[in-house]
Amino acid sequence: MMVRKQHSSIWERLFDQFNYVFMTLFTLVCMYPFYYVFIYSISDPRTAARGIYFFPTKISFDSYINILALGTVPQAFVVSVVKTVLFTMICVYFSSMFAYLLTKREMLYRKVVYRFVISSMYLSAGLIPWFITMKTYGLQDNFLLYIIPGAINAFYIILVKTYIEQIPDSLEESAQIDGAGFMALFNKIIFPLSKPIVATVAVYAAVGCWNTWMDNYFLVHKPGLQTIQIILFNYLNDSKAIAENAARQTAGSGLEVQVSEETIKMAITMISVLPIMMVYPFLQKHFIKGIMLGAVKG
Repeated sequence: MMVRKQHSSIWERLFDQFNYVFMTLFTLVCMYPFYYVFIYSISDPRTAARGIYFFPTKISFDSYINILALGTVPQAFVVSVVKTVLFTMICVYFSSMFAYLLTKREMLYRKVVYRFVISSMYLSAGLIPWFITMKTYGLQDNFLLYIIPGAINAFYIILVKTYIEQIPDSLEESAQIDGAGFMALFNKIIFPLSKPIVATVAVYAAVGCWNTWMDNYFLVHKPGLQTIQIILFNYLNDSKAIAENAARQTAGSGLEVQVSEETIKMAITMISVLPIMMVYPFLQKHFIKGIMLGAVKG
């Protein structure tokens, strides 16, 4: 029996073309603010103040040079990268393990524990009890402050649990017949098969950890433990002083430093945003699949 090939109507083709154009324009609108911040940070301050739109003017990286020359940025950047990588690995692994535990029907009070996990997303004691708790645990001026408090995340547990429940039980049963225990089942079967949702959770965890600054602001006072976010926050408040200092250093030398308070702020913004934006393309292929499969039911 021959099947007649259905041809799309002219209205359907027009609708598809409209979608392509609209989504392209929408993408450009979303990307333009980041592009604008970048071209402003490398442009001549006087020209940029009058208005720039698509191309930088009199390109100069003096703003970045003056920020990096302050000395604390490279060290803070290393601290931020190390704590983000460690936190992401630990958070993803232990949240996934906890989620797998909640899928086991033989676990005592499984539903009660799961409801408790969900309730923790909505109930919080507040800033002062959090501060006292972290200080009591000895996490003040301690690198573990960046790792331990967020090792298990309720939202990630919900996503991973929902995904794991869609994995056929027959895979676990066949492994159990061969003598595999809980850790072997999780490490060799469940965790590798959960790659899409694990990649999704890794993106969330990495972005959240990179952008976090309150723990550093309230509990870390050692310069060697400060992260890039708090350093750039301080520089953002002192951007005018940084620009004036750069002007004083070149006064009388005949050199013109293209730095202003605004270009310093733009450069600080790019330094803080660009590294984490570079992570997403490597995990993007798993991200959409993971978030869709991990959110079908709860």
